[in-house]
Order: sequence, then structure tokens, then C-alpha cells
Amino acid sequence: MKATDLIIMDLRQFLMCLSLCTAFALSKPTEKKDRVHHEPQLSDKVHNDAQSFDYDHDAFLGAEEAKTFDQLTPEESKERLGMIVDKIDADKDGFVTEGELKSWIKHAQKKYIYDNVENQWQEFDMNQDGLISWDEYRNVTYGTYLDDPDPDDGFNYKQMMVRDERRFKMADKDGDLIATKEEFTAFLHPEEYDYMKDIVVQETMEDIDKNADGFIDLEEYIGDMYSHDGNTDEPEWVKTEREQFVEFRDKNRDGKMDKEETKDWILPSDYDHAEAEARHLVYESDQNKDGKLTKEEIVDKYDLFVGSQATDFGEALVRHDEF
Repeated sequence: MKATDLIIMDLRQFLMCLSLCTAFALSKPTEKKDRVHHEPQLSDKVHNDAQSFDYDHDAFLGAEEAKTFDQLTPEESKERLGMIVDKIDADKDGFVTEGELKSWIKHAQKKYIYDNVENQWQEFDMNQDGLISWDEYRNVTYGTYLDDPDPDDGFNYKQMMVRDERRFKMADKDGDLIATKEEFTAFLHPEEYDYMKDIVVQETMEDIDKNADGFIDLEEYIGDMYSHDGNTDEPEWVKTEREQFVEFRDKNRDGKMDKEETKDWILPSDYDHAEAEARHLVYESDQNKDGKLTKEEIVDKYDLFVGSQATDFGEALVRHDEF
């Protein structure tokens, strides 16, 4: 196989993955396909401040960044934490509110998403102006393949481009068809942005709604998750999903899911872990109980926020009040 063939294959695989972000790889008959987007946990550690603040460190910094603080002296941790506080204070009024902390925690938890965008940025920003236009994205992604009216891989690239353009325009808040880094992030990861959720629902419905009537009926719902492949006996999880559709998904009992019912299914209103953690951090650190934190209040509780060699693995920290 020629090197050019390999490049084409790799790019076509990338295109398919990007354009159909809510679509999933073909499942085996007994495997369940999951379209539901859940907020991830802030940490895989137990949240028990009586034993350690490891959960809080992961929540505040992200798990990978939290590990780097474990190598620092307390003085170094306080210095770096002070610089972080300046970033968290979005309105630069000298205080960190619960809302600003929540936004920071959500950003820290999505570092892998921002890293993904950074890795792709240079590829699409052809003129190196710090922005990505629709023309740049289209030319890099589709330029070569739109010349082939009948690709042999079964992908309809023109249809995929129309879908991508619609999503790009939705992500592009000011409508100039030029994406900032934040807008491009919303384009690549629409499920992470409230203003993009309608497009996630629309694309999902288009994938599943085979008869194009604007609804998802029971058989379409099951068919997206499971292929009989000639088997007459369904696995138990399929029977459970049929019950879930009737009892919970189809709220108005009309035999199908509309846009709002589909949204409730794939984008459920989960417990807001970031909000709860922000509230917890403010409560534990707010010495004068004015409902907001100064840099001094946060740095005084550095062991709660970031840790250091002194608090690594709970060796020197058994209870918070020992410090």
C-alpha cells in the first residue's frame, strides 16, 4: 500500500470521527451503545477531608496537575497557588466568588479537551493569525475529497461538510465564520457547552431517526443500540431498554421521543459536582464569612486547595485542624 493511500485512510477516519461526534462505532449484537453524556466525577478518590484533601486537590487542579504539587515545598505551593488565584478572579476585584471557583473547577476538569484542541490548532490555522475560519477548516478537512464524486469508502463527504458547517456556524457566536479558540473548542466538543446542546440533540436525532419524521420511535431507539443479526432472542439489557423507553424516555406516552425528550435522555441534568465543590471550598476557607475569598484566605488554606510535599499521600496530614 502506498504512503499516500495510508494518509487518505487516516484522514477519512478522522473525518468520520469528527463529523459524527455523537455517533459511535458499530456494536456487536450483545453490546450496548451509550449516547448519554454525563458530567464526569471530579476525582476517583474518596471525598473525606478527615483523612486527606486528595479529592479537593484533584477537583481544584485536575488529577494530573495535582500530582505536580505533591513534589513542591509548602512555600512553592503557596506561590503557585497565589498565581492561580489571580487567574480565577475573573473580574479582578480582589475576591474569588463561588461562581468563579465553579468556573475554574470546570475548566480544570476539562483540560484534556483543551489539550485536544491545542493539538489540532496549528493544523487548521493555516495563516497563523490565531483564528480558524470556516474556509480554513473546510479546505484542510475536505478539500481533496470533494473532488471525488464517488468515494469508495462509503462516506458522503459533501453531506458531512454540510453538517460540519451547520455546527461551525452554531459555535461561531458572532457569526463572522471565524472561530476563536473557545468557539473552535465548542465546535469540536459541543456537548460541553450549553449553547451547543441543541445541535447535539439535532445531530443525535438525525442519526437515529431513520424514517425522518422528526421523532425517535421505540424500534429506532433500540435499533441504534442493538442489531439482531438474525437472532430472535434479545439480551436482557435490550428488554430493559425497551422498558426504559416506555416508562421514562417517552414522557408523554405517545410512542416516540420528541426533541425535548431526546435532550432529557442524552443530556440529563446531573448533580453539579463542580458547584458542590466550590461551595465546600468557600465554606472551609472563608474566615470572615462574607461569602467570598481573598487571596490570603485561599493561600492560608493551601493544603486544602493544592497540597505539597508536606501533605502528600496524607503522611503529615491526618486532620485539617492539626495544621
